Amino acid sequence: MKIDLTGRTALVTGSTRGIGRAIAETLSAAGARVAVVGRDQARASAVAQAISAEARGFACDVADVASVTALIEAVEKEFGAIDILVNNAGLTRDNIIFRMKDEDWDTVLDANLRGAFVAIRAASRGMMKRRWGRIINIASVVGLVGNKGQANYAASKAGLIGLTKSVAKELASRNILANVVAPGFIETDMTAALPDEAKKTLFTQIPLERLGTPSDIANVVAFLASDASSYITGQVFVVDGGMVM
Repeated sequence: MKIDLTGRTALVTGSTRGIGRAIAETLSAAGARVAVVGRDQARASAVAQAISAEARGFACDVADVASVTALIEAVEKEFGAIDILVNNAGLTRDNIIFRMKDEDWDTVLDANLRGAFVAIRAASRGMMKRRWGRIINIASVVGLVGNKGQANYAASKAGLIGLTKSVAKELASRNILANVVAPGFIETDMTAALPDEAKKTLFTQIPLERLGTPSDIANVVAFLASDASSYITGQVFVVDGGMVM
């Protein structure tokens, strides 16, 4: 099945590297105009230029309400609309619960959950007027099963799932679909640094016996962004090689 996003505009937060960049590249290859978003304007612009002549780079701190609101306004001004919103940006501040500081909890929840909420609230207004939209939130299997030392991260990702399901119910009548992609262990800079023994142990937990790739996530996002997913909303797509089934 060929995904065709010609004429659509996609905004992907946290898209200057890793999974986010793969998503931006895949949506662009399918014909979408893409807003590449990162904390650094120069890097976001460089990545956008590398992806496509039609892509544009934008700086945003997703933990800051004013910054996210300004981002949505800037992208709509540049492209005229936001048809596809992918909330991918996020961060971790890991620690066991009794050592976790209040600011570590707040920082993770603000970036991973509140930032997505603010972006959805702002971008959905235009989608409602046009009666078409795709909201795709990148969560994690940790949001489904929890993880030691990641109470804040797991809570933010579980919250993202609940947010998505609520948004899906609220906006369905306007032909706006909202879904979640929950990655498992994916090949990134972080997993590349794992010792070989740690990787072997990890593979024993994954039926497919390998890490996922950023493209594995991006391909699911592209499907959900397209008309091929027109009867799917409020769902969680776990992309983890069978790890948590």
